[in-house]
Amino acid sequence: MQAINGMIRVLHKNPLARSLWARNSCSKLFVGGLSYDTNETVLKNAFEKYGEIIEVRVIAHHVSGKSRGYGFVRFTSDASAKVAFKEMHSKVLDGRNIRVEFARKNS
Repeated sequence: MQAINGMIRVLHKNPLARSLWARNSCSKLFVGGLSYDTNETVLKNAFEKYGEIIEVRVIAHHVSGKSRGYGFVRFTSDASAKVAFKEMHSKVLDGRNIRVEFARKNS
């Protein structure tokens, strides 16, 4: 029981540990809080210094085509995604503080 409580304490204090513990694959990142002007090129340029990227998507409204303020970045390796998560979470991109999390499996 003590080991479980210790793990809960670690997960509560460390967002990286919490995200990794809850997901199977960790090469895809969710990026929220994007400016509505942020496009896929801007998002890729911000994240590519942390590793090779397979896919970048900014999610847009299906009718208007305007950004919904979030997107996804998929790296070729889990290690690159971990570094990008640590370096980019709560950073400013296009004038907005972004939120980076590991994407859920069905994302």
